Amino acid sequence: MSSMPHVQAVPEESSPSESAGHIPSQQQRWPLWYWVLGSILVLLIGSWFVALSAYLQRKFIEDDIRAACQRVMPETIERCVDTVIIQRGGVRR
Repeated sequence: MSSMPHVQAVPEESSPSESAGHIPSQQQRWPLWYWVLGSILVLLIGSWFVALSAYLQRKFIEDDIRAACQRVMPETIERCVDTVIIQRGGVRR
């Protein structure tokens, strides 16, 4: 008995790296305008989130101030709210 296995010759085929050379380079990477459009979209969405969070923070703080003024000075709520906001360095309306 032979200790060597049977070996069969296989015809040579093109490797995947050789076939990738036939694809145009524009199909292998994203075009520049995809990156520009994506960057603009991310910038717009991000700035919208920042503006929304600033608005919500201001709204919640004003609601807290209004509730505190309601407890302390129920007859002059608006004046109390305006005074507290101005004292904290904010601009009222």
